[in-house]
Formats: sequence, structure tokens, C-alpha cells
Amino acid sequence: MEMKKKINLELRNRAPEEVTELVLDNCLCVNGEIEGLNDTFKELEFLSMANVELSSLARLPSLNKLRKLELSDNIISGGLEVLAEKCPNLTYLNLSGNKIKDLSTVEALEGLRGEKRKRDAEDDGEEDD
Repeated sequence: MEMKKKINLELRNRAPEEVTELVLDNCLCVNGEIEGLNDTFKELEFLSMANVELSSLARLPSLNKLRKLELSDNIISGGLEVLAEKCPNLTYLNLSGNKIKDLSTVEALEGLRGEKRKRDAEDDGEEDD
């Protein structure tokens, strides 16, 4: 089943704005890209796209409330900097079983932790040195 169809099935007569969890495991990703997922999923906190033949995160929409992202068993080899920009509140990420060859690829994820720490310090009235 293609990702777009799986999303429609998983909505179960709900509007995308009402969905907090979305499991798209084992569906087919056309051209290795995300399809059918867009900015209307504003309340999404958990997203699973395990084993969907995903190779790129370039079409990932902004998911500001997303905290947990499952991307295991895909063919992702880079482009992780998108996660820091599109999912600023991400606290859990599973990339096991992908094509990541060295640790320098995941260095882009440091922005997630740094930005959150900076925001927390600003909320406390402190500055991050």
C-alpha cells in the first residue's frame, strides 16, 4: 500500500489536525520520499515510518509538536539536518537499520538538543553560554 493511501486509512474519519499518533509502517514510499504528510498534522506527537523504503527526509513537513519519530529499517543515508528544522521538539529518534555509514552524518542532530536547551534557558531567564 502506498503511503498516501495508508495515511488516509489511518485517519479513520478524523481531520489531520486531530491526529496525535500516526503509524505508517510497512507501506510503500514512492521514489524514497514522504508522500501525503503535510503541515495540517499540527498535533502529531508520534510518527512511525519503519520499513517504508524511505531514503530522503526532504519532504518532511513542519511538525512542531512531534516528540517521537521511528524511522528504522529504511535506506536513509543523510539529510538529517531537516529534523532539527522541522521537528524542534523531537526527543526520541530511531534510525536503526538505515544506511548511515559514519557518525558525522548524525552531527546535524546536535541542533535539536542545543536549540531545546537554549529555549529552556531563555524560559528560565538565563542565557546559554
